[in-house]
Order: sequence, then C-alpha cells, then structure tokens
Amino acid sequence: MPTAKTQIPAPPFFLSREKVVEFINPYLKNKGVYLDIAKAFGSPLYVLETDVLARKAEQFRAAFSHRLPETAFFYAMKSNNLPHLSGHLLKHGFGLDVSSGVELSVALELGASSIIFSGPGKTIQELALAAQHPDRVLILLDSIGEAKRLTSVLEKKQTRMPVGLRLNNNPEGLWRKFGVLPEHLLSAFKEIETLGRLDFQGLQFHSSWNLNPDRQTAFIKKLGEILSSMPKQFLDAVKFIDIGGGYWPAQGEWLLSNMPQNYIIDPGVSIDLFAKELSSAIKAHILPLTQCRICFEPGRWICNDAMHILIQVVDCKEKDLVITDAGGNTVGWERYETDYCPVLNLTRPSLSEKKCHILGSLCTPHDVWGYGYFGSGIKENDILMIPAQGAYTYSLRQQFIKPIPRVAVKESSNRYFLLPE
Repeated sequence: MPTAKTQIPAPPFFLSREKVVEFINPYLKNKGVYLDIAKAFGSPLYVLETDVLARKAEQFRAAFSHRLPETAFFYAMKSNNLPHLSGHLLKHGFGLDVSSGVELSVALELGASSIIFSGPGKTIQELALAAQHPDRVLILLDSIGEAKRLTSVLEKKQTRMPVGLRLNNNPEGLWRKFGVLPEHLLSAFKEIETLGRLDFQGLQFHSSWNLNPDRQTAFIKKLGEILSSMPKQFLDAVKFIDIGGGYWPAQGEWLLSNMPQNYIIDPGVSIDLFAKELSSAIKAHILPLTQCRICFEPGRWICNDAMHILIQVVDCKEKDLVITDAGGNTVGWERYETDYCPVLNLTRPSLSEKKCHILGSLCTPHDVWGYGYFGSGIKENDILMIPAQGAYTYSLRQQFIKPIPRVAVKESSNRYFLLPE
C-alpha cells in the first residue's frame, strides 16, 4: 500500500488537474484586461494578442534556424485567415503559405514578397493570378496536369514561373489526393523540364496532426533514399525542400471522455524537440545530397495560443445549464462536443471546475462550449473565456443564425482596439 505522501500517477491518457491549472493560471491572472476589453467592445469577441503571436513566431524560427544552415518560414494562412494576423507575421520575417486564390489575393494585398501557393485542384483563374507575380509567388505543383495548365497560362503571358513539386507521403485512403507519388518523381521532373515555362526549384511534403516528429523524420529518411537515386541534373535544380507544417502545440490534444470532468490527453512535444529531431534527420539524409534551403509551414503552432474567445452568459436556466450570447458558428463546427478546452468565468474566477452545460444561442442542440467552467459560480452577464483557440476556429467561422463576432486586438496589457468590419 502507498504511504500517505505517495501519489499514484494518473494514467498517461488522462489529463491531470495540475496541467489544466498550469494552463489556465496566466489567463486568470490577466482577467482584468480581458474584462476591460469585453466592457469596451461588448461580446462575443475574438481577442488577438499580437505580443503572443510575435513570441511564438520567434520561438519557432529560432528553434530551427539555430540548427540548420539555411531556412525559410511561411505561415499557413488556412489555420487562421485573419489578414491582420498574417500582416503582423510579415513584420517578423515570415512569408505566407496560401492554398486558394482568395488567400493569394489577401497575401498580395498585404504586400507579402515571399508566397508559396500549395494545395490540390488549383483553377486556371487561380494559376493566372499567381502567374502575374512570378517575383513574389512560387507554385507548389500538385500534379502534372496542373503543370500543363499552368504552362498554358504562362504561354499566353510569354513568361516563366518558379515552381516546386509536392510529394505524396501517405498514399493510403483520402490522403492520396495530395501530390505526386515518390516513384513518379523523376518522370514528373523530366516532363516539367520539357514544358519549357516552368523553373523547377524544389520539393515539398506535408504531414498533418504532428504531435511529435516521428512521421516527418521517417519521410525525410525515405526522401534521402529517393534523392540518392536521382541524377545530378535533378539534384542541381533543387534549391529548397519544404517539409510542411502540422506542428501541434506541446500541450497536446485535449479531448472529452465518457466520464464527467475526466479528459483525455494525447500529449505533444516541445518545438525544440521537433527542431532537434528534424534537423538531425535533414543533416543525415538530405544535406549531404543537396545543399538546399529548408522551408517550414507552421500554422497551428504559431496562431493557436494568440487568439481567444470571449462570450457572455445571457440566460441561467438551471444551476447547471446556461445559455451564452455566442454559438458554434463562431468556430464553424461542433468542436466542443469532442474537444476539451477549459471555460473560464472571468467575472467569478476560481481554480475549481464546476459541472455545467455551457451552451450557445443557436437553434440546435449541438451548440456546446463545454460541460463545466472554472469559477466560484455563474450568473447572467458573466464574461466567459475560451482561451487559446486561434487555430481552425476563426477560419471556419460561418454566417449561421447568429452574427460573426468582431475582433479585438490586444497589443500589450494596456493597449487594445477593435478591428473594423
């Protein structure tokens, strides 16, 4: 039997209360600023913290640039497509990774000088827009068919375009939609060369949901084997290799369980560990074959902690049932029926979580913010916070029943403003 001082550790798949408290403490300590923002601008609100954004961007870049001889970083706009956010990252030396003509237009309007255009199914209109800016845009080709369509656009303009080629690193299931199979790389390169208008410069691959670097390092090793069999002409042409994004914040993925107030964690690792493992693999398997620039496309890791959601309680129907002024259209889907994020009652803060259905105001039962809140109680007009929800929420927002919230920008503890609609 354990002694009184001995603690039996929680199973590794359960999220510990200590980890949750460590996560929420900074927000509760800073509650006054968030309450001031809600008082100034009303609710619901997205709150973007640009100082957090800048810190995350610098941490990510420093982790890799200190370990590799030549690097470049492109923020994946799809993870949070707020133009003000992307514009702020441009000031910190990031390029932009776009996946549509809409995102490309925004990136060009923001003045981005280094843009990579990735994704499958690029239309003629999208390719034509990119072709107007060969000095600012590099297209990551997703197929030979796309290469031919781009060539037809370039022939009309009598110009050339820098391009790379996406390699498929997961040919199973639905992920087979992306890129060219590695075994077709040499033939694809030769065909690109014969098209005459495309300046081939490198390769990209991407794996998503990276809680650790294992899948990326495995494909880097495979890519090294592929490159070792390629002719000198190909290796001389490679100026960059883009290893994509999908980096998960170190706190990991938090999910609901079938037991109230017991949550599942799929833990992540630090960005320093990502950088250490990926850089070692790149130095072992890539750089001996081609001294190229290594590119990264972080999205979630950069923006997730930099944006929060503020909502207000409008109706206390029961002690354990409240309705708020914001619905799931704020994040675009029924995220919190599966994902867990602590709901903080900033008006009545506490480090103790109370069971309660925190529901939105949409006319659907699938409109859930959470099944508990951290607070001493909950009443009408209380301001609640769902922290660190910057990734794949704002981009997925939709005009469904209720209006989309405004965006407040917090630049420091005493300076904040509302973005124009």
